[in-house]
Amino acid sequence: MADPGGLPTRAAKDVGKYLLDDEEAVVATRRHWAVLVVPTAKFLPVFLAGGWLLVLDPDNRVTSTAGMLVVLGALVLYAVRIGEWWMRHFIVSRRRVLLTSGLVVRTVTLLPLRRITDLTWKETLFGQLLGYGTFRFESAGQQQALSEITFLPHAGDLYRQVSGLLFSSDWGAASGGDDEGNPESSSGGPVATGGRRDTEPIPGLPPRTP
Repeated sequence: MADPGGLPTRAAKDVGKYLLDDEEAVVATRRHWAVLVVPTAKFLPVFLAGGWLLVLDPDNRVTSTAGMLVVLGALVLYAVRIGEWWMRHFIVSRRRVLLTSGLVVRTVTLLPLRRITDLTWKETLFGQLLGYGTFRFESAGQQQALSEITFLPHAGDLYRQVSGLLFSSDWGAASGGDDEGNPESSSGGPVATGGRRDTEPIPGLPPRTP
């Protein structure tokens, strides 16, 4: 996990692009490299089979062409999986949780911290050995798109950081703010710039004269 003060180039671009000017990234990391184990296990047999066809009979155009197509196809698909892993970032600020993804079309999924009602952290046996785990968020209201994130690295540190945010008073829910962490007035409504309430009380009608 990179220090938010000295992020790698790709993560710094996502933080600068998708966070607000007054919003600071507390966590910014891509998923653990273990997420590539299954794609690699699928890639290697296909790649080796294509290479075998390619060198089986160099004078046979059919097997050579088939082998070349299999090798190129395997390489392209594997490169796409690596690219998706490289471009996906899990970002947490004091206001919300974000997951950025996509190679050509960028997608940002976010969940305000104040909406999170429960946090489950799960580590499998391999996760404990390699240092990754799964976050499962439960939130108030309807089902959220950002409900489970797998293969998150630095399990212990990440859990403590996110738990510290959920139980601190720095974000909107603990301080009585709205979904974006903005302060609320004593009457429960958000306060606009200059101290004016966004919703003013309706003045009462004058008393009727008999």
